[in-house]
Amino acid sequence: MTKIIPSLIKRNKTLPKGIGLFSSLLAIGLSSSGQFAQAREPENAPSTLTKLLTQIDTAANQGNVKAVMQFYSPTFTHGDGLNRKGMEQALTGLWKRYPKLRYTTKLESWRSEGNTIIAETVTNISGLPVSGNNSNNNLTLQSTIKSRQKVTGLKIVHQDILSERTQLTAGSKPPQVEIKLPQQVKVGEKYSFDAIVQEPLGEDFLLGTAIEEPIQANKFLKPTIANLQFLNVGGLFKIGRAPSTPGTQWISAVIRRGENMTIITQRLQVVKK
Repeated sequence: MTKIIPSLIKRNKTLPKGIGLFSSLLAIGLSSSGQFAQAREPENAPSTLTKLLTQIDTAANQGNVKAVMQFYSPTFTHGDGLNRKGMEQALTGLWKRYPKLRYTTKLESWRSEGNTIIAETVTNISGLPVSGNNSNNNLTLQSTIKSRQKVTGLKIVHQDILSERTQLTAGSKPPQVEIKLPQQVKVGEKYSFDAIVQEPLGEDFLLGTAIEEPIQANKFLKPTIANLQFLNVGGLFKIGRAPSTPGTQWISAVIRRGENMTIITQRLQVVKK
């Protein structure tokens, strides 16, 4: 056992960040000349809108960056700080690392404001390991992202990620982990972050860590290194404090049990008091 433990500690994992941003594929293209209206149920959505959603999902499932980017305005902006060029680079890097991602988008609501359509969608993303590649690619991915798009003249002009949860797992029996984290806190406020392992540990031991990062454009192409520590209890139990300025944070839990690992990242909104 004394030889196994150091080897596990040395095998720190590189965490691929920014998965949530890539739900931007879930872009919606529709032009409208109507006046402002209340948010409408998806059942009332125009056929052009639902058709376009299907086309974008198809392009994303093919890993066709050029086809996806045709729906973005040259002046595209993102709530996380990316522009059109940065978005294209991020998608290219993501699909190189995860070439088997599958996207399914559901329209939740839409409304028109002059010649702009504002649509909220929920996207589920899944990906399987790539056999024969390095350890960064042998992770199974499940992600759910809610986003809001502004679309003018068949082009996406702005997008915000409203909520995000991404889970990466490795090994034949990754730990089953329940996360407890508020979706929103006030600046400077304390909050609890718990990552509880559901199965009995028996004689196994856990390694893990919690990571808190501000969401910034320059982090999407830079993986994060996780330095794992021994966990004396069945999970992570942390008290965090929100930063003094509004913004968004990625809060991640990394739990490793032998050769099996689970990484869960959720988005935390920090708002003014």
